[in-house]
Amino acid sequence: MPAAAAAPIIRCVQKLVLYETRARYFLVGSNHAETKYRVLKIDRTEPTDLVVIDDKHVYTQQEVRELLGRLDLGNRTKIGQKGSSGLSRAVSAFGVVGFVRFLEGYYIVLITKRRKMADIGGHAIYKIEDTNMIYIPNDTVRITHPDEARYLRIFQNVDLSSNFYFSYSYDLSHSLQYNLTILRMPLEILKTETIQTRPESFDIFEDEGLTAQGGSGVFGICSEPYKKYVWNGQLLDVVKNTVHHDWLLYVIHGFCGQSKLLIYGRPVHVTLIARRSSKFSGTRFLKRGANSEGDVANEVETEQILCDASVMSFSAGSYSSYVQVRGSVPLYWSQDISTMIPKPPITLDQADPFAHIAALHFDQMLQRFGSPIIILNLVKEREKRKHERILSEELVGAVTYLNQFLPPEHAIVYIPWDMAKYTKSKLCNVLDRLNVIAESVVKRTGFFVNRPDSYCSILRPDEKWNELGGFVVPTGRLQTGVLRTNCVDCLDRTNTAQFMVGKCALAYQLYSLGLIDKPNLQFDTDAVRLFEELYEDHGDTLSLQYGGSQLVHRVKTYRKIAPWTQHSKDIMQTLSRYYSNAFSDADRQDSINLFLGVFQPAEGKPHLWELPTDFYLHHKNTMSLSQTRRSYTYWWTQGVLNHLPLPYDEVTCTENRRKLIVKKFHKYEEEIDIHNEFFRPYELSSFDDTFCLAMTNSVRDFMPKNVGIDPSPFTVRKPEETGKSVVGNKSNREETVLQRKTAASAPPPPSEEAASSSSEDDSGTDKEDEGAVSQRSTPVKMTDTSDNVKITENIVQSMKDIYGINLSDVPSEDDLTVYTRIHISSFSQDNIYEVQPPKVDKKSIDIFHAHIQAGRGTMQPLIKEDILMYREYIRNRYM
Repeated sequence: MPAAAAAPIIRCVQKLVLYETRARYFLVGSNHAETKYRVLKIDRTEPTDLVVIDDKHVYTQQEVRELLGRLDLGNRTKIGQKGSSGLSRAVSAFGVVGFVRFLEGYYIVLITKRRKMADIGGHAIYKIEDTNMIYIPNDTVRITHPDEARYLRIFQNVDLSSNFYFSYSYDLSHSLQYNLTILRMPLEILKTETIQTRPESFDIFEDEGLTAQGGSGVFGICSEPYKKYVWNGQLLDVVKNTVHHDWLLYVIHGFCGQSKLLIYGRPVHVTLIARRSSKFSGTRFLKRGANSEGDVANEVETEQILCDASVMSFSAGSYSSYVQVRGSVPLYWSQDISTMIPKPPITLDQADPFAHIAALHFDQMLQRFGSPIIILNLVKEREKRKHERILSEELVGAVTYLNQFLPPEHAIVYIPWDMAKYTKSKLCNVLDRLNVIAESVVKRTGFFVNRPDSYCSILRPDEKWNELGGFVVPTGRLQTGVLRTNCVDCLDRTNTAQFMVGKCALAYQLYSLGLIDKPNLQFDTDAVRLFEELYEDHGDTLSLQYGGSQLVHRVKTYRKIAPWTQHSKDIMQTLSRYYSNAFSDADRQDSINLFLGVFQPAEGKPHLWELPTDFYLHHKNTMSLSQTRRSYTYWWTQGVLNHLPLPYDEVTCTENRRKLIVKKFHKYEEEIDIHNEFFRPYELSSFDDTFCLAMTNSVRDFMPKNVGIDPSPFTVRKPEETGKSVVGNKSNREETVLQRKTAASAPPPPSEEAASSSSEDDSGTDKEDEGAVSQRSTPVKMTDTSDNVKITENIVQSMKDIYGINLSDVPSEDDLTVYTRIHISSFSQDNIYEVQPPKVDKKSIDIFHAHIQAGRGTMQPLIKEDILMYREYIRNRYM
């Protein structure tokens, strides 16, 4: 007997009513037809804890009425009194977003209004129109906190009525290909779920922990959502293991739009779904590059779904989809907006010579999409002064490095194309070039369709169709690999490039469903015009979420057919984006961090608005003190830090140096200030008893602030300059902390010299060289012996801070024992530190002896070769 196909689960909780008593909330949920019910009991007597009880039983309508009647009767002030109700109806809703707590008790967030946006295979997709946030604990047990109201306002700044979507029966966090592939799995390999049955004389107040009794059976599929694109996962985690999965309604953020095409009377639905990543999420200038886990900023997965609306069924209908991704360049980089200029300089915050961050990012993509991963890099390649080109050079180096570890057939494909340069050219057509790139990309990745190739494609084979890639299966085609498009902001240029790739894929999708005779679509047709409007709405929405304004450059702009009034609109959008980035992005970033659970308030912890940066919230690789000590010890044993200066009379060999450093660090491991002074090449910042290593940008960061831009160690400076600590004084640190949210996605900003030298326009290369000469410090002579004495004292003091010892003190007995044991070593043959005398040839020895004799005044007679060489020199120099 062949295995039957499974059906997706339709959550029975689609309509909710919240009832209230003095001691509890009762959340009653029903299916759309109101024939099956579930009940949640939420305790209101706990001031800070959340107590939710789910009996996991399915009630009938009559049983729910009887239950509510008993609750109303039992909670009246006087038995039999009809005037005062013991159970009051609080609010009606369509789903639970989640539960959240700040500094007082928990809140419950309910969806009170919804609007249907699309229909895929009979599964409705809704947009949240309004929500209600209800405080759970009773007023009699509430413990007030002065900062609770401020956290509540910050949380509610995330407008849930703006582009948040959900579905009761369709998994929006996964692609159509994933969902339909799961549906075709046979029932025998699916997990079964125990069906709860109600015993006789069941009462919700008795045996609340009662286990299920009765049979079990398979009734459908409930796939685990892809957490990266779920935005309320943190809000549901507190009850995920307590309540039935029917209560868990996962919400995505991004865009959803659907348009209808009529092809000779045949209805076709074109749906566009954009899933914004909840990892490393934020606003334009405050979230750039990637975090330590490989999650990039402004990462959005866009899926276009084409379906024949005449048959709305996944099992019998015809469906096709194509997926592409946008995201910031996967490097450690940022832009400092404290300078208040339209184009802040791009800064590479940390060195990543082994492309670790890019490897983590592409590893995630390979796991989700397979190979090939195709990168379409649209940033500028030619600039008078390096700005965007910094990212291109780093990215191509990372891809080249990673490809040497991948098989050639699965290597990452890198396509650089300076879109801005071609846009300025009057001879080049930008969209024609993009169309060529789109054709090559779609041919390599293929697309998804849930039906075999039509018979007409066999009778009239098309040359482009036969070259199509992907993976062909008996039931259709699968997309393997994905296109990853990026520019600097991943907004205007990226949206136009994605539209062209989507237009190319749409032609193949229509051809696969037998709706057109050739996989080609021309501009200025109704189908392409409708598709272009859908993508422009998609781009405007994503641009508002990340950049603060709508698209500045649209498809018509790159086609050069935009009306003259469009230029004034572009200027207004640019000003709106600049205003949003400069004045409101910091508050929006705080709201996102609080909503996603990146920051969780707690007593005795700094408040969200007190943090100078959220860098440590999004980078989870901060190390504890013990982990830091172990890592540093490992570095020492490997000889990485052997270049650090140590007193000559204490250390005479590598072995002794390593043991002394490790020993002294163990002795002072609890003193955090030693860490900050010890590792000069690194910047060690602390936050909540954890530490994070951040590479500094240049050697100028170690110099005193008044040295200028001359980093030469041979420049003579004033005594007061050399006496200062290279780490920087306390006032400079305090000023940095006071600069609230200037570069929240990056470590503390670079020095003033580095910022000023990198904040010029692209045309300022000549000015930069002139400024370097004018700012160079003037050498001076040090003749005052008193200053020299002070300098020596300061150096000794800094040595004590660094190594934990004073050079004027006598070494301890343990140190002398270690020194003596190592010093008398004879370096036996089995010792790894064996010393061999250098081997010098006879010619080098003769040259050395001649040099010694010349120093004593004895000159060697010139040979013939020397005379010929001298004559050749005179001839070339003067004749």
